[in-house]
Amino acid sequence: MREAGPAAAGGRLPNPRLTGLGSGLFCLAAMFLLGWLDQLLFGASPTVYGVLFLPVCVLTALWVRGGDVLTAPVVVPIAFAVGLVPVAEGGGGLLGSLMGLVTGLATQAGWLYAGTLAAGVIVLVRRVRWVRRRRHHPG
Repeated sequence: MREAGPAAAGGRLPNPRLTGLGSGLFCLAAMFLLGWLDQLLFGASPTVYGVLFLPVCVLTALWVRGGDVLTAPVVVPIAFAVGLVPVAEGGGGLLGSLMGLVTGLATQAGWLYAGTLAAGVIVLVRRVRWVRRRRHHPG
């Protein structure tokens, strides 16, 4: 991971450029951590988890480097499911936990779609700009 442009010393926010794998790992780790914190602090509130999912989607789509932007809309739904594990209510055992995860995915689909749509729109805009820039400045 590297920062594009001057470091945060100038008072600007960092602008990291992650590879496709790096952005996937960032998104997965962030969502699992947020799911765990939601469980700890808010008693596993699916609404809190959904609201926290949206900025992670935006950051993932913004921080992935230009050549790998198409990975972001693929990674965010996977990360949503991974982070939902600590939030989902499950009965006892593996089947109960799996049923809680499936129920959580079904009942929180609106957040999942909104975050994936946000990442998708950002990625499409970035990809179009990247392709145009490469066409106008070849080599």
